[in-house]
Amino acid sequence: MKKEDVNEEITKTGNEEENTESVGDEETSSNEETVETSTESEVTEENSELNTLKSKLEEEENKYLKLYAEFENYKRRAREEAERNNKYKNQSFAEDLLSVIDNLERALQISGTSEEFESLHKGVEIVYNDFINKLNANGITVIEAQDKAFDPNFHQAVMTEAAEGVESGIIIEEFQKGYMLKDRILRPAMVKVSE
Repeated sequence: MKKEDVNEEITKTGNEEENTESVGDEETSSNEETVETSTESEVTEENSELNTLKSKLEEEENKYLKLYAEFENYKRRAREEAERNNKYKNQSFAEDLLSVIDNLERALQISGTSEEFESLHKGVEIVYNDFINKLNANGITVIEAQDKAFDPNFHQAVMTEAAEGVESGIIIEEFQKGYMLKDRILRPAMVKVSE
């Protein structure tokens, strides 16, 4: 072989190797692109799954927080209702006793001169005072009315009358005492108000 033929042969072989390498490179780059494409799609799929799980978790957390808040509100309302029931548990009983107090007051207004009457009057007065003390101990108090300014929250005006030297809206006579149980009205005071 001639030197030129050998050079040409080397060149052809080199070109073939380059072609083979370039084909191999193309195959490798094609494989890499396929791997990259499949990896990207897997990452995208995993991200979408992760986002879905995150949104479900947030949704469940919101449900839990709402349920927890509702339960706390229920407990608060139940506690307040129990306190209110306990605070006013004697209301109906106290309302029933008001007529007894009225009758004792009427009995104390009767006057007499005999010694027996005085003894009986003194006994009724002792019972009345004891009764009022027991009511006060249980949070039942008398609503002050005489010579006070009329307040429709505590007083029930059944009459009005012009009175000399008295401002308008002042209670000039009390017909029936009013009573409160703690901060709740059991019965308003029945009064006459100045015009």
